[in-house]
Amino acid sequence: MMHTAVGWHVELEFMEDDQHTRAVAMVRLPDGTEVRANGHASRHHTDANQPRVGEEIAGARALNELAMQMLTKAHGEIDDASGRTSHPIHV
Repeated sequence: MMHTAVGWHVELEFMEDDQHTRAVAMVRLPDGTEVRANGHASRHHTDANQPRVGEEIAGARALNELAMQMLTKAHGEIDDASGRTSHPIHV
């Protein structure tokens, strides 16, 4: 049996100011489909300005949203192929 190695590259971009961090996560699938998701973090005015922490929170939220979109996409493909409604896919 031959195994095929498949890889996905996920890109994360951040836009920041002193109070807010926005992250965009994107994955391009082998069929050319791109899935994008957003995440956001806000710094409380009494917290120290730590851009890395904002990036980690916003990035994690974007990746979580990306994961949920991928699960929804896969669920739809299962249903389309089977002609029935499948059970929800859980994380």
